[in-house]
Amino acid sequence: MSRQPTTPRRGAANGLRDWRDALVAVVAGFAAMLAVAAAGLWAAGAADLPGGAFPRVVAAVVVLAAGGEVALTGDAGFLARSQAELSVMPLSVSLVGALVAGTAFLRPLRHRAVAGTREVLGRFARLAVLWLAALAGLTAAARTTFRIPLDGDSLLTGIGEFLDIAPRVGFRAETGPSLLYGLLWLIGVAALALLASRRAALPPRLAGVRETVGPAAYAMVWLLLAYVVVGLVAGIVDAATQGHPRRSFAVVLLGLPNLAWPALTLGMGATWEGRVEGPFGLPVPQVLDTMLRGEDRTTLNVATLAEQDARAWWLVVVAAVLVPAAAFLMAARSPARTRPREHALRMGAALALTMLVVCLTGRIAAHYGLSLLGVGDLAGLDGEVSLQPRLWAAVGIGLGWGILAGLLGALTATSGRRRAR
Repeated sequence: MSRQPTTPRRGAANGLRDWRDALVAVVAGFAAMLAVAAAGLWAAGAADLPGGAFPRVVAAVVVLAAGGEVALTGDAGFLARSQAELSVMPLSVSLVGALVAGTAFLRPLRHRAVAGTREVLGRFARLAVLWLAALAGLTAAARTTFRIPLDGDSLLTGIGEFLDIAPRVGFRAETGPSLLYGLLWLIGVAALALLASRRAALPPRLAGVRETVGPAAYAMVWLLLAYVVVGLVAGIVDAATQGHPRRSFAVVLLGLPNLAWPALTLGMGATWEGRVEGPFGLPVPQVLDTMLRGEDRTTLNVATLAEQDARAWWLVVVAAVLVPAAAFLMAARSPARTRPREHALRMGAALALTMLVVCLTGRIAAHYGLSLLGVGDLAGLDGEVSLQPRLWAAVGIGLGWGILAGLLGALTATSGRRRAR
């Protein structure tokens, strides 16, 4: 009889501890993203924005990094018309948030054999509630407007000054889409963390799924992180040798995977198309920015890049080393009974899915135009930035590379096991 009163208390204590764990994961994840976004924007010069807009810009970058949507706005009164579009994901901030939040989410589930389905779902539900609440707060803060003075001697500028009209541009986080896509982002992070981790406890029904999918998920995470490390080294070298360290660190802190992961696809033979027009640009190496500033859309692949800089062929070399290395790592973590054909198919599917995710998250589309009286562009504010992959061709290339690399990795791992025996 003495044990009955303690059961509700014990259950309540466990519930409070689970909420505490979820709160720690949310606070740690958003704190890491805010810190990286603030440092990157400071390096890019955003701290000098007027009207104390810097914290709101930081909030907008974090919302984008968490899968949210930010809409551009602009007007100059009832006589003006604006068109704006923005689709970009600062993947450096996203990567840091995913690593920190995923690690914190897994921490209570480690060093255990199994966990109940209700426990895992309950932990994720608590995490999702707090995560979406924090994301909603950031979307409320991520909105501001800038007043742009009219300069120059154009006719439109003269009309604007005569009517005492100055254009305003700004941004506004969209609450509904941001919460929806933020939830999908969080589901992806939690699922990938559970599959790629060997130590996290799972329900018995999912143990077989992790045995099959886990090695491939771990190998893909390793491959993407390896490319980020290579890009980080290149960024540090660029900052030390090219004489613009703040710009280099801004790219590293805001969009390093936006360059490193498309480099993986290019090294494997994928093709991207892009264009840069107007005063805006991409945080990319100078040779790439020059190629994209043409009259028409530019085709980007290793061959066209090598016409400008022969070092582009190193992308193929890096892919030829790291992709088979990831396949070997996958085979080494898989059960010994797995056949080479199964390794090849799983690696092909995993690399094709990785290419799909990289292409969807790495593409960039931004356009802004402001006209007065419906005629022309006002104060040179019209611009377009675009970088889009040939999506399904890249997915097919990933499938082919994955099958070949998976077969090679399986044969190498099998040979190593035989030698060990």
